[in-house]
Amino acid sequence: MKRLNYIVAFLLAFVLGFANLVKADEGMWLPMLIGKNYDQMKKQGFKLTPEDLYSVNKASIKDAIVSFGGFCTGEIISKNGLILTNHHCGYDAVASNSTVENNILDNGFYAMSNQEEKPIQGLFVRFLVRMEDVTPKVLAALNGVEEKNRAAKIAEISKTITTDATAGTTLEADVRDVYKANQFLLFVYERFNDVRLVGTPPQSIGKFGGDTDNWEWPRHTGDFSLFRVYADQNNKSATYAPSNKPYTPKKSLPISIKGLKNGDFSIVYGFPGRTDRYLTSYGVQMAVEKTNPTIVKLRDIRLKAWKEEMDKSDDTRLALSSIHANIANYWKYFIGQTEQLKRLRIFEEKQKQENEFSQWAASTPENASLMIQYKNAYSAFEPYAVHFTYLNEGLLATPWVRNVSQLGNTIKAMNARKDDAAYISQLKQNLNATVNAYEKTYNEIADKKIFAQILSSFYNDVPKSQHPKFITLIAEDFWKGTAESTFQNYAENLWKNSKLIEPASMRKFIDNPSIEDLQNDPAYKYAVNLNPQDYIKNNFGTLYSQFQAEKNRLDNLYLKALLSKNKGALIYPDANSTMRISYGQIQNYSPKDGITYNITTTIDGMMAKYQPGDDEFDLPQSLIDAYAKRDFRQYAENGTLNVGFISNNDITGGNSGSPVINGNGELIGVAFDGNWEAMSGDIAFDKEYKRTISLDIRFVLWCIDVLGGAKNIINELDIRTNQLPVPKDKLIMKKTE
Repeated sequence: MKRLNYIVAFLLAFVLGFANLVKADEGMWLPMLIGKNYDQMKKQGFKLTPEDLYSVNKASIKDAIVSFGGFCTGEIISKNGLILTNHHCGYDAVASNSTVENNILDNGFYAMSNQEEKPIQGLFVRFLVRMEDVTPKVLAALNGVEEKNRAAKIAEISKTITTDATAGTTLEADVRDVYKANQFLLFVYERFNDVRLVGTPPQSIGKFGGDTDNWEWPRHTGDFSLFRVYADQNNKSATYAPSNKPYTPKKSLPISIKGLKNGDFSIVYGFPGRTDRYLTSYGVQMAVEKTNPTIVKLRDIRLKAWKEEMDKSDDTRLALSSIHANIANYWKYFIGQTEQLKRLRIFEEKQKQENEFSQWAASTPENASLMIQYKNAYSAFEPYAVHFTYLNEGLLATPWVRNVSQLGNTIKAMNARKDDAAYISQLKQNLNATVNAYEKTYNEIADKKIFAQILSSFYNDVPKSQHPKFITLIAEDFWKGTAESTFQNYAENLWKNSKLIEPASMRKFIDNPSIEDLQNDPAYKYAVNLNPQDYIKNNFGTLYSQFQAEKNRLDNLYLKALLSKNKGALIYPDANSTMRISYGQIQNYSPKDGITYNITTTIDGMMAKYQPGDDEFDLPQSLIDAYAKRDFRQYAENGTLNVGFISNNDITGGNSGSPVINGNGELIGVAFDGNWEAMSGDIAFDKEYKRTISLDIRFVLWCIDVLGGAKNIINELDIRTNQLPVPKDKLIMKKTE
């Protein structure tokens, strides 16, 4: 037990101490420990207290931050539960509520009353209630556990901890590790499942610049949307019901329209997804040479096939817009990450750090050979890296493959309980729900083309010695001289003869399922080979599981050693979809010699990019008219309207929609992107180039107020102007509107 206490104290000493030695622009800090960063934050312009950012005992800014759907961040901006997030975070909700007759994706939408707000099935938000260090409990449970059983034991004790933490409540909880499983934290959440769409600009504003401007600065994208969280009559979480009321939050963010200047303090508060800042040079090399190029190639196949069909009709464009946008976002990300990893010579920098580490570790037997062990682990797996990437990004990317696999398991379950009519009825309902969701993005021409091209690429790119037997047999049976024509021939045959690909025929099969018909169906004969666990076992043996286990073990030891080596420096943990605070400054940057980018962009730059009728750079007539009149109202600065700004805050995916907050705790913008010159940031932070691209809150308000005419929304907000407070004896009572 003394050893356990020593380890915990040892880790916390590094986590909590010496904050003044760390660059303020780098790091995604745990809110409950932010007090240790306070002196540095105060020097840079933070005016509040650490308890204003995070507190369990009183309302704090953390109570205004939500995990939006588990994939983005949102912030509460009114006492009526109004949520602000990104347009791309709400894109699926908007697209799924759009039809050719009521096309809110293209035309925009603002609810003029609560009754007009649109319920979004399946969307939820989670508020963080509290976080707690549970490292002692986890490490005590791991005492004496063999390495091979470590992961299972961590899962077991984590379940016990979360069950105890939520007993007798409706709360949810997760135990997450940080520092590569050297520390463990409990996060307790309150989840709300009734979330409704309140407003969105036309996508020509919300997605202005499209893929061309994605990850780029200067940027002019109006990337925002509005939702509202609802609760029952007691202000508690409830499933959707017309009688539910807007949620009354513990905290909502005031809004500042005072303007920005270079050097202003800024905080980004949200739920960043994943970083891998401690990845070794071996991992960087594999990403640059193997996995990233493969991901880009496979996503490019999907994007091109979808786009060809989307250009043919508005119905198809609306149906595929959301899935296309999701895939496109990280298609460009992996292109940029590879380019910047090379440009910034991250592989070489990692090697330098590892050589220094090895010299330091030479006298410690447990650490002396870590880098050699890393090299051996990666060398064993590297020949299979492309193949494994194809499994996740290619072979399993076809929706009907997953559906058919699920269908097979469900029919087996039906046969096991033939006499349970209610059970079988429920299973059929579940299957039909899956088909309904599948049908929304099903497009025979595109899906068939994607399927054939991915198989063809697999056949050409993956070493023949690694080809699964079923793919070798397909090639032999349908050979047409080239891989391209062969798998196109196979796809045509599959679509013609299967009852399990086209949604309508799949529904007929579900009505009267037969295990014999299933097993004889060519789609099932293909899909049954792609059960992920079986596929990995049959084609990789224990190679992948051994690599993952070995990498996890080495990562754990490496981080423990780095904490020891860098004693006296504050080391932040990698992002892992838990709440974090990043602080820094509004700051310009110079991407290359002779060029310096300003901190802001304006609507003048937006209009300079405007191309009537273009997919990416068109604009709605309402914006063009308001611009012509210079109708910017109180949201203007220096005679124009700011659209975006940049800061040196440290963010990643999952931070989309996060609030950007000034030193007074006021909302000044919404974070939505990173910049091209620092796309390597998830692996290596670069203080010279790394910037967060955010939407200026004044542009958001202008869109809602002037373009949308939604005064009801504006009236909900606590908007603070740049005017000095008026003395009480000079106040003039004004008649409310």
